Amino acid sequence: MSDNKKQLQDKIDAAKLGGGQRRIDSQHSKGKLTARERIHLLFDEGSFEEIGILVTHRTKDFGMEDQIFYGDGVVTGYGTVNGRTIYAFAQDFTVFGGSLSETHAEKIVKIMDLAMKTGAPLIGLNDSGGARIQEGVRSLGGYADIFYKNVMASGVIPQISAIMGPCAGGAVYSPAMTDFTIMVENTSYMFVTGPNVVKTVTNEEVTSEELGGASTHSTKSGVTHLTAANDLDCINQLKQLLSYLPQNCEEKAAKLDYEIGDEYRDELESIVPESANQPYDIKEVINGITDKESFYEIHKNYADNIVVGFARLGGRSIGIVANQPMSLAGCLDVESSKKAARFTRFCDCFNIPLLVLVDVPGFLPGTDQEWNAIITNGAKLLYALSEATVPRISVITRKAYGGAYDVMNSKHIGADFNYAWPGAEIAVMGAKGASEIIFRNEIKASDDPAATLAAKEKEYSDLFANPYSAAQRGFIDEVIQPRETRRKLIKAFALLENKVATLPKKKHGNIPL
Repeated sequence: MSDNKKQLQDKIDAAKLGGGQRRIDSQHSKGKLTARERIHLLFDEGSFEEIGILVTHRTKDFGMEDQIFYGDGVVTGYGTVNGRTIYAFAQDFTVFGGSLSETHAEKIVKIMDLAMKTGAPLIGLNDSGGARIQEGVRSLGGYADIFYKNVMASGVIPQISAIMGPCAGGAVYSPAMTDFTIMVENTSYMFVTGPNVVKTVTNEEVTSEELGGASTHSTKSGVTHLTAANDLDCINQLKQLLSYLPQNCEEKAAKLDYEIGDEYRDELESIVPESANQPYDIKEVINGITDKESFYEIHKNYADNIVVGFARLGGRSIGIVANQPMSLAGCLDVESSKKAARFTRFCDCFNIPLLVLVDVPGFLPGTDQEWNAIITNGAKLLYALSEATVPRISVITRKAYGGAYDVMNSKHIGADFNYAWPGAEIAVMGAKGASEIIFRNEIKASDDPAATLAAKEKEYSDLFANPYSAAQRGFIDEVIQPRETRRKLIKAFALLENKVATLPKKKHGNIPL
C-alpha cells in the first residue's frame, strides 16, 4: 500500500474508533450502543454511505487544538432502510460527549439539505451533552442553523428523532420540531433545564429520569410519541414507523399487495355494548376493521381518551383518530385535542388518508379544562380536520353529541364519507339531559315526575338519539351494519385515492396555537 493510501486508511480507521476503546466500553457499560453500531442496525447491510468522515473542529482555545477526532462527534450519511433511501445522523457520545460544535452542526445541516433536495426522510439519532462550551456562540449558532432547517423541512420530508441518551438545553428544540420522537427508557432524557438548575431556582428535588425521562415525556408532557426498551428496540420501531410513511410530500405511502376477499368481520357486531353508558375498547374496533396486526399506535400512553396511529386497510397506509370510551368516556379534553390535531396535520402533510372513529359524548366539563383553554385547544382539532385535504372518512360507532360531533370529522367540515352504525346517537346532548331542559316545566308539574321524565326521554330518543334523522338530511351517507364496515371502507378509500382538493389561496392559515 502506498503512503498516500495508508495515510487515508489510517484516518478512516481513527474516525471509526470515535473517542477510543475506553469510551466505547463506557458507552456499552451504560447499556447503550455507539453511533456507528446504531447506524449499522438501522441501514440495510452495506448500504450506508458516510459523508464528512474526515471533518474536524476548528477550535484553538482551551487546549482543544490537541484534541482532534475525525468526524467531530457525529456520523452523517445516507443509505437504504428496507430498500428506501433514508438520510441519518448519529451523535457519537464517545467524542466530547457528543457535544455540538460548529462543524458538527455543519455536517448535520448538509445532510438535511440533501434530504430535502432528493426528497427522502431524515432520522436523527440524538445522544449529546449539548453545546460544546469551548466554542461559545459558534455552537449556539450551529443549533440555530439546524432549527431553521427543521422548520424548512417540515411538511416536505418526514423527520424522526430518536433520543438515545442525553438531550438537554437548546438541543431539545430540534427533536420538538420533528414529526415524531422516540425515547429509550432509562438511558435517555430531555429537558430545557436540568435537575441542578431546577433545585436552585425552585428548590425542587428531582432526578433526570423524573424530570425528563421516557416515562415522564410519554405520559405527562406528550413530548415523546413512542418509547423503546433499549437501543435495538428503538431502531426496530424507527423501521416500523417508516413503513407507513411516504418519502416526501409529493408521494404517497407504498401500497402493499393485497387480494380482496370476504371483507365482512362478524366480530365487529358484538364489541359495542347495548347500554350506552357501558365502556368498550375502541382498539377492538380498530383491529376488527384494519388489516391483521397492522395497527401501530402513536402517543399510546398520553391522553388515552383518544387513540391515534397508523394502520393498513386493504394494503393501504391510513391514519386513525378514534375516541376511546374506556377513558373519560371518550370525552375530548385539552390534551386529547392537541394530540389528535398534531397527528391529523402530519397525515395531511404526507398524503395519508384519515379514518375517524367517533364515540364522543362531548367536551370534558370543569374549571380545569376551561382555565387551561379547552376552547382554543379544542379548536386546534377542529381546524386541523377542516384544513385537511386528504381522503377523510368517519364512522360513528355510538355517541356523537354536541360540538364534539362537529369537530370529529363531520360532513359539515369536509369529510368525504360519513357512516354510522345502527345504534349511533347523534344529538345536541343525551336524551336525559335534553329532556330535563326541554320539558322542565311539564316534568315539574307532573304528579309523577320520574315517569314523565322517562316518557319524555324516550320521546327525545326516538326522535334524535339515532342515526336516521342525520341520514335523512344527508349528514350521514349511509347507516351500515358493523360487520360491513371494513368492506365499505376499503371501497371508499379506493374511490378516494385520486381525490383532488385545494385550499383558498393564502400564505398560510392561523391555527389557534
